[in-house]
Amino acid sequence: MKIVILDGYTENPGDLSWSGMEQFGEVTVYDRTAEELIIQRIGDAEAVYTNKTPLTKSTLEACPGIKYIGVLATGYNVVDIEAAKERGIPVSNIPSYGTEAVAQFTIALLLELCHHIGDHSWSVMEGDWIRSEDFCYWNYPLTELAGKTMGIIGFGKIGQATAKIAQALGMKILAYSRTREDGLETETCRYVELDELLANSDVISLHCPLHPDTQGMINKETIAKMKDHVMILNSSRGPLIVEEDLKEALNSGKVWGAAVDVVSAEPMKEDNPLLKARNCIITPHIAWAPKETRQRLMDIAVDNLRAYAEGCPQNVVNK
Repeated sequence: MKIVILDGYTENPGDLSWSGMEQFGEVTVYDRTAEELIIQRIGDAEAVYTNKTPLTKSTLEACPGIKYIGVLATGYNVVDIEAAKERGIPVSNIPSYGTEAVAQFTIALLLELCHHIGDHSWSVMEGDWIRSEDFCYWNYPLTELAGKTMGIIGFGKIGQATAKIAQALGMKILAYSRTREDGLETETCRYVELDELLANSDVISLHCPLHPDTQGMINKETIAKMKDHVMILNSSRGPLIVEEDLKEALNSGKVWGAAVDVVSAEPMKEDNPLLKARNCIITPHIAWAPKETRQRLMDIAVDNLRAYAEGCPQNVVNK
């Protein structure tokens, strides 16, 4: 079997190994693949792996030898899954590999908003503490989380894992989700409708998938329903937020602060409105990227390929 990995660098910049896939055939790994090179690189492949390189209907039509597509991520919108289904090509994704890492990173974003540790450390290194007339100083308001309420939009595995850490910090949880598990409700965690969550949350954290009903759900109208000085976190999908509206809310003070690991277009564009927003922390889509998490992703990708080779594809998203 010829196996081609179109954009392997973000999954494995050199600290992991592709050897698990080599037991199934000849493996060719490209760090990145420009759109004009896709067909050339996978034209004679049987199995193709992609993370963010698009596999369109026309590409699949031009590469009739492809029998299996693996996505090195949970999201699979880069693949035309209906076109693949029409050609009998199973498309497998990697579910639930980064739950704990993304939850951990979400809380890290929140803590950075509350304390601006990085900025204060930089200030000290610049000599501000040495020059201080007092034994301490702070350049930003500092926030205590105990007793505050976190609203979590999307209460799947990552949302639930985030809630556990927030509760350990003394926070109460309001959860909004399309599906509900009554057993998750406690004295400090309950399901509510979206408007109640927006009106009563001190912190709002996004953990829902991107689809037509959620795209742009954080916008001028929904922000107006929020508490004054709310904090907003997004480690899910950038297009959940109308970035121009969030920028205006941050600059007006309606939203006290925001911390996002994802934006509407990635890599980020130089005209992204959030670059001109006050008290906005932006990180480059790294919540998923600890080595332990990427190794777990790799292991599942190998298991997916093994299942295909044995005639029983798993984690198939286009059945």
